[in-house]
Amino acid sequence: MDLLLRGTIVTPEATLENGWVAVSGGRIDATGQGPDAPAAARTIDHGDALILPGVVDGQTHATSAKGMAGIADTTRGALAGGVTTLVDMPYDNPLPLDRPERLAEKTAAIAEHAHADMALYGTATRETGTAEMRALIEGGVCAFKISSFESSPTRFPRIGADLMLDMMEVLADTDVPLGLHNEDQEIVRARMAAARAAGRDGIEAHAEARPMAAELAATAQFLALAQASGAHAHPVHLTGAEGFDQVAAFAGLGARVTGETCVHYLCLDAAADGARLGARMKVNPPIRAGRVEGLWRAIEAGQVAFTSSDHSSWPIDNKLTGSIFDAGAGVPGLQTLLPLFYTLAEARGLDAARLATEQLCTRPARFFGLDTKGAIAPGRDADFAVLEKGAFVFDEAGARDGLKWSPFHGDSFSVRVAATYLRGTPVWDGAEILNTPGSGRYVARGASGWFAEQGQIQ
Repeated sequence: MDLLLRGTIVTPEATLENGWVAVSGGRIDATGQGPDAPAAARTIDHGDALILPGVVDGQTHATSAKGMAGIADTTRGALAGGVTTLVDMPYDNPLPLDRPERLAEKTAAIAEHAHADMALYGTATRETGTAEMRALIEGGVCAFKISSFESSPTRFPRIGADLMLDMMEVLADTDVPLGLHNEDQEIVRARMAAARAAGRDGIEAHAEARPMAAELAATAQFLALAQASGAHAHPVHLTGAEGFDQVAAFAGLGARVTGETCVHYLCLDAAADGARLGARMKVNPPIRAGRVEGLWRAIEAGQVAFTSSDHSSWPIDNKLTGSIFDAGAGVPGLQTLLPLFYTLAEARGLDAARLATEQLCTRPARFFGLDTKGAIAPGRDADFAVLEKGAFVFDEAGARDGLKWSPFHGDSFSVRVAATYLRGTPVWDGAEILNTPGSGRYVARGASGWFAEQGQIQ
């Protein structure tokens, strides 16, 4: 073996105390327990630390601020958070990934800049329609993403129900999901205008101007089109249990539908945290009041396909505006996703190691068809996140994502990422990034699919 790691190994079948994992050629060769392990050129003993699969973050925005060069900073932050694979959204700056030449540009940028592996969403626009979708699938995109709300007419446009249905009809005979930013544009714009006119401001005003009704209306139409077309539809950020109830209802009608939430919705509350954090917690759809408990119940009930960071690479200056309605939406999250989710799950008395592995690694890898990722099992890539237990205060000044700010600054986590490995190579030692730009690879979608393996996921 090239490498033997020792620690508490979280495999699909069991959590192995005094366990080991053997690596050869960048892939996992075997796992076991106790002293009898294969000989290896290098052995690293992590004591009683937990060794999880490298996290697969199913929703990131690496290029929002700096364009393709932003991949470098974003993937450094990923490795410091135990994230070894990013599934990056298609809303690149300045133009979205809606055609093969832009896919080629982004994969070339990964080869030049990335410290971690990256899989990619594609999209469609009014300019391309569905004409380029098959070519993007052949190029390895793992999913498509659209929005029912227009943040930018070029980079992040609104897609109407007509093109939405056209896209679903292209995808209906595939396992490739279609994701949606799920907010009704007419409701939101009218409520925002009314709030401004009334002089209302602040994070709670932001949440009320983008009401749950807007989210549920957009989600319901999207799921209904999936029911009609047979495509796999996936709202990418459900902010309350109501959305997962919708998904369950349409699934009961035979539709291929799933839903995702993001870790900030699992802990932040507009009423409780708004005065303290203000625009630092502004995201779209918004963090609402009184939704945290319902989302955790949905996770425990198996309704949540996976949990992501929705990491945004906007600098803090983007938040420093006179009104909450002018502040940028989005928060950094790659470096805090794993320790925060683990801490929250543990505080609820759940098996945090296994739940984090399921929600942050195994499920997103299966969802996106990343066949070599997401589990500590023979044949998979030797991607690992090593968690040291204790009490660790997160300091935004130590962030490796180039942003140096976080809504979770000053929060205490019960674990920290003490080491990260990418394909058997140490890439984070708890203090420094150890690899170079271009060490990460583009990961194309494989043959597996969510519904084909649904029995295994549940």
